[in-house]
Amino acid sequence: MGRLFGTDGARGIANTEISCELAMKTARATAMVLSEYKNKCKLKILIGTDTRKSADMLMSAMVAGFCSVGCDVITLGVVPTPAVAFLTKKYSFDAGVMISASHNSCEYNGIKIFYSDGYKLSDETEEKTEAIILDDIMPPPLKIGGEVGSISENKNAVNDYIKHIAETAEHSFSDMKICCDCANGSASVTAKALFRSLGADCTVINSSPDGVNINENCGSTHIDVLCEYVRNNGFDIGFSFDGDADRLLCSDNEGNAVDGDKILAICAKALKEQGRLKEDTAVCTVMSNMGLFSFLGKNGIRCEKTKVGDRYVLEKMLEKGYNLGGEQSGHIIFLDHATTGDGQLTAVQVLNILKKTGKSLKELTSEIEIFPQVLKNVRVSHFGKLRLFEDNDIKIAIENAQRVLGENGRVLVRPSGTEPLVRIMTEGKNKEITQSLAEQLSQVIKERLI
Repeated sequence: MGRLFGTDGARGIANTEISCELAMKTARATAMVLSEYKNKCKLKILIGTDTRKSADMLMSAMVAGFCSVGCDVITLGVVPTPAVAFLTKKYSFDAGVMISASHNSCEYNGIKIFYSDGYKLSDETEEKTEAIILDDIMPPPLKIGGEVGSISENKNAVNDYIKHIAETAEHSFSDMKICCDCANGSASVTAKALFRSLGADCTVINSSPDGVNINENCGSTHIDVLCEYVRNNGFDIGFSFDGDADRLLCSDNEGNAVDGDKILAICAKALKEQGRLKEDTAVCTVMSNMGLFSFLGKNGIRCEKTKVGDRYVLEKMLEKGYNLGGEQSGHIIFLDHATTGDGQLTAVQVLNILKKTGKSLKELTSEIEIFPQVLKNVRVSHFGKLRLFEDNDIKIAIENAQRVLGENGRVLVRPSGTEPLVRIMTEGKNKEITQSLAEQLSQVIKERLI
């Protein structure tokens, strides 16, 4: 994780940490690094945003930055993050940029950058870009006259993305009654069109973005909202997206929440039964529940673990040739169809499984025994995050907690890759013990790092 780019691009409070000046510098530095890699002066750049109010401001700054060094830019307007990745690759753009802070509240924003192949920038490329931005190393030369880049808009390109996702459906969903919580974010412009094109009786909620209500008491960070709506209105299944629609959580027909671990589990089992799970392996993270590991093992599926962050899941998939991976938070990657996590693509794959098996989501997930897991976040400074593993009292507290849980549980304490937080996870067979240990660790970290 670099000084500017975290595990999912650059992110922070818009107009302070992620300023217009930083956005413009990022555009110029990105153009310089990619021009060197491609041995090409005139780059074509695609830019999309989510629905937060600061998106247009930051997009304008990035467009100005790209054009000032000779790049031609096409803007998409509001689209899901995976749409930018897909369209960048489909139309052979040199890079794609998404202005979004994903699941964070409206005051945050961020910058995600994709290569021409639809994959996120490598650590090496991000480090070179950071050096140009933060250390003023070799500032890119500005163009004048006719060499300045052009700007155009294409708000219809998102329809190609919707068509691509629809083509992964293996059945008509005409007998399915589904509900989508769009988080007042990017899915607001795609979800209804996608699922109705596949025949589903689709109702959308939280699909009226006003620039500030993105992720506000809705979407995948508030799955209880969808669960209650599904339970009270007789839906077969519910899908909850985050602000940029790259992750998915579900509700079964009885209003029970289904997280990314369970989604990954049923998808891995289905692909294995169809002979389509490469190396009979799914990639997950160290945050995944022990119940997932157990379920996959019982079904003859190996589980490769990575650090937390969908970029690390993807790196392992590409390194070993696997085609399925994901996170508990709902980032699920189907490499046969996409280059990044995609909430709506995942939803279609879940519907495929329901149709093929004739089972409800509740029936499919009832086979998965999930261990009690307690998650806590402690807000600290950036400097506090850096000192996390240097503090002896914290080390001792973690060791003591693991000793209490023994072989039937585990403790994970880590700095967030996207926010000024330390994340604590305790897991074991006894909920009360895991809860108590998480609270004890939280208190120690507050005392030592705040």
